[in-house]
Amino acid sequence: MAGVGRTEFRLILLGAVLCLDGTAHALDIVNYYSPKNRERPRRKATQYLILHTTEGPKKGSLKKVHQNGEAHYFVDTGGRIYRIIDRRRVALHTGRSMWNGRTNLDNHAIGIEVVGYHNGSLTAAQYRSIRDLLSDLQKIYRIPDERVLTHSMVAYGRPNRWHRRSHRGRKRCGMLFAKWSVRRSIGLTRKSEFDPDVKAGRLVVADPYLAKVLYSSAREQESYASKFAGAGGNTIAKGRSAWDIAREKYKSASTVYVLPGGKRIRGNEVRDWKKIPAGTKVVFDDSPRGNEAEEVREIGVHGVSAKDIAGDEYGSGSTIYFMPKKGVKCGNELDEADIAKLPAGTKVLVGYTHGGRITAGRSAFDVCGQRWNFASTFYMFPDGSIHAGNVVDENRIPKNTMVFFRK
Repeated sequence: MAGVGRTEFRLILLGAVLCLDGTAHALDIVNYYSPKNRERPRRKATQYLILHTTEGPKKGSLKKVHQNGEAHYFVDTGGRIYRIIDRRRVALHTGRSMWNGRTNLDNHAIGIEVVGYHNGSLTAAQYRSIRDLLSDLQKIYRIPDERVLTHSMVAYGRPNRWHRRSHRGRKRCGMLFAKWSVRRSIGLTRKSEFDPDVKAGRLVVADPYLAKVLYSSAREQESYASKFAGAGGNTIAKGRSAWDIAREKYKSASTVYVLPGGKRIRGNEVRDWKKIPAGTKVVFDDSPRGNEAEEVREIGVHGVSAKDIAGDEYGSGSTIYFMPKKGVKCGNELDEADIAKLPAGTKVLVGYTHGGRITAGRSAFDVCGQRWNFASTFYMFPDGSIHAGNVVDENRIPKNTMVFFRK
């Protein structure tokens, strides 16, 4: 197949045939394993199935998912399923995530990426393939319908200039799979009736529209969806900000703003968001650009103060400050005056654990286990440089390096 490569092993099932990973169904499946597959650890348990939408066409999406190992399965518009990461291993598909108090759901879930859009529709072939794939996986792992979730249900965001607290609404990815009409078409008859983390006060709602679509009745869902259809898509307008469209990617180098006059500017180049005019179109660049979550923020670049970046969590023990020439401090180690005086250039991680230092008898794995080489894990070398886990060489991490991993 064009674009897949010589290493592809294609498996066409013409009847109910036992697949190589133990499932049995009549599906068109291609083994297209990511180069990350063998290095990914095995999950200790599987409690959830997470449905995603690519928010873009197949070509760029499949390339990105394959290259980075961002899903276990990928379903194209023709209903063909690509096996990206062995279903028993960890795929990095949920990012910053939480459900019912459990975080880092990559360690507990299988991810299914579907070519399409969160507010779009599926093809008949996709409905069939997703229904059969879910049925197989639910039987293998004994997962009830209520634990077949959308990425938008489990993703949550850090505080930012629009929202002061950690919040639900970081992504609308997979939103359509919460609609009753879609769930019935993929063989699901039940779902969670509320957000357990919002109900418990762990998170706040930052996207009321999304919350209504995820948890309303079938009639209400269709009403909300129809209202959104005329909201201008990916165009900034009154009541529709860059964050509403791009979520945490609003300031990313992979998010491009096309101003009404045609000028293009990347998210990391914007200095004054108030000057981005209505009518600006938001375009997402499919090419990979570094850490997916862009977790490391900087005072003077992403905000003028610690409070701009960390919101109400600026003084938390899980907010980490990398102060120029003054070492590393957690928010709860600084008083209000110290935090107010943090200079430009101070780097910030929100929602992280300070794991301590690597020593002769303490490896990166000893500090954070299987997460040692994840893109969301960071190492501060003795020279002050910061490196993501997916680019470090475990044999060349200097002694006395500090390790920080997502809480």
